[in-house]
Amino acid sequence: MPASIALEPSIPHAQAPRHEKYDRLIAAAQALPRLRVAVVHPCDEASLGAALEAAELGLIEPILVGPPGKIAAAASAAKLDISAVRQVNAAHSHDAAAKAVELVRCGEADALMKGSLHTDELMGAVVARDTGLRTARRISHCFVMDVPSHPDALIITDAAINISPSLEDKSHIVQNAIDLAHAMKFEEARVAVLSAMETVNPNVPSTIEAAALCKMADRGQITGGIVDGPLALDNAIDLGSAAIKHITSPVAGRANILVVPDLEAGNMLAKSLTFLAGADAAGIVLGARVPIILTSRADSKTTRLASCAVAALLAEAQRAIAKAVEV
Repeated sequence: MPASIALEPSIPHAQAPRHEKYDRLIAAAQALPRLRVAVVHPCDEASLGAALEAAELGLIEPILVGPPGKIAAAASAAKLDISAVRQVNAAHSHDAAAKAVELVRCGEADALMKGSLHTDELMGAVVARDTGLRTARRISHCFVMDVPSHPDALIITDAAINISPSLEDKSHIVQNAIDLAHAMKFEEARVAVLSAMETVNPNVPSTIEAAALCKMADRGQITGGIVDGPLALDNAIDLGSAAIKHITSPVAGRANILVVPDLEAGNMLAKSLTFLAGADAAGIVLGARVPIILTSRADSKTTRLASCAVAALLAEAQRAIAKAVEV
């Protein structure tokens, strides 16, 4: 697998094709074994079509979990052939989430994919104490952003799961994002812990937490990446802005992981990039036993496929770690 899946484009930045970063992700994932994915309640054209297209590209082997009648109606409306795809009968969306999680627990699926149900329905089954997919890690969400005007893929976390994370939660959020960067073959995970300013201010709690996260990284409580903060968004991703503020750091101006103070800030940042800068946002949930592909009904086809590709790369990295532990 190439070492530059999600890094610098091979052509000048200003001329890079819109989906060039995602195209490389998808190509890398196609070189891996198909990911067995339990698609939870795929009862609309968008979610069912995305699963089948990902299967056609060799990214996943879908298992459709939901009410057979609703799945068949969605397939008919979209003129999709599901005759060769495995289906698991579920009475409704809550039942579909529970049965999809059970497929993972019994070793028949390697990942989950959100269909036409609410995120909290799916995640409720994932985090169930006795029957879910919890690990020692806090579950968190990452957007993998393909911003046409920016040379690198950007990971933004957490903008979908943790509303107001504590410092301990944020340490898990940062570690999950670093692990994802390694799975995507980033040459270096450069983490900017964002705030409204780049100096520690006792009146702004996010700046204090940013400084604490940096010290946790210094002491080996967070590993595998370079963590710096607090940093404002401009001096996190733009070298010129960092130079103007006289910030000397291996992260400032070059960050490829952006850790936001809370869900509201992350959601606004991701949507601003999407709707004002033409970015696409592949979505993945980490910290559970398996990757969870979390997409929106408004996502483009390319974004849905990229989310599947990210999940495949993450699952492959997790398998490699598990094998190393066994040895």
